[in-house]
Amino acid sequence: MAAAPTRGSAWWPSFNPRITDWRGQRVWLIGASSGIGAATASALHALGAQVLVSARGAEALNRFVEQHSSNHQDPRNAPQAWPLDVTDAEAVRATAQAILAQGPLDLVLYCAGHYREMRATEIDMADLKQHLAINYTGALHVMDAVLPALIARGRGHVSLISSVAGFRGLPKSLAYGPTKAALTNLAENLYLDLEPLGVGVSVVHPGFVQTPLTAQNNFTMPALITPEQAAQDMIAGWARGEFEIHYPKRFTRVMKLLSLLPYRAYFPAVRRFTGL
Repeated sequence: MAAAPTRGSAWWPSFNPRITDWRGQRVWLIGASSGIGAATASALHALGAQVLVSARGAEALNRFVEQHSSNHQDPRNAPQAWPLDVTDAEAVRATAQAILAQGPLDLVLYCAGHYREMRATEIDMADLKQHLAINYTGALHVMDAVLPALIARGRGHVSLISSVAGFRGLPKSLAYGPTKAALTNLAENLYLDLEPLGVGVSVVHPGFVQTPLTAQNNFTMPALITPEQAAQDMIAGWARGEFEIHYPKRFTRVMKLLSLLPYRAYFPAVRRFTGL
């Protein structure tokens, strides 16, 4: 049986029950075929969790399972591949039901994402809708499918990967930024509703991480980190019971400071900072 997460002490209160022992924990990672999702699945598997990985690409998921199936001690903790398109609400519901039929979930991590640069001078309505469908509506599909079971159990944790691009408007982020702002707001609302019921909620605000999504950027990305570093930062954040996990802090703290500026100062600062 998985160890129950612990609350923070009176000296260092936490927003959520702390997850420090992953042995026997069941974790569903949606968007885990590459990048942050795959790295986090690998790291949690190494810590003793059973990882259930989902994404549209079945081949990448099966490859992950093959690579991680020989180094676990308990066969019940073997990783599983669950191919899934998050834009298909019925498929999400059916997959969640099948996973929950095997046993309760201790963590659900939504890291599915879509990103392409876009400015208002070259608006692409189809791609705008694609961003919305994957980055936000897909998260709603997952929450709708798993929250009743977590609430009934009075335990578990949902974590949504947003972005610093959701803090405030940025150049070339017309499609991506608003969906991430919505995801952050969703996490805040979920926390207010679910924390009293024993269900943990966290939101993740990465800066630049080396992933297939950021590989398309044609500019120098400050404080760029690897997916493996991102995974360790998230695991450390869950261990501290944090609501917001952001990394790398040498970059995200600058973005947080920028977001506090009034518009009269913010817009010129962003233009100077980005050169756009």
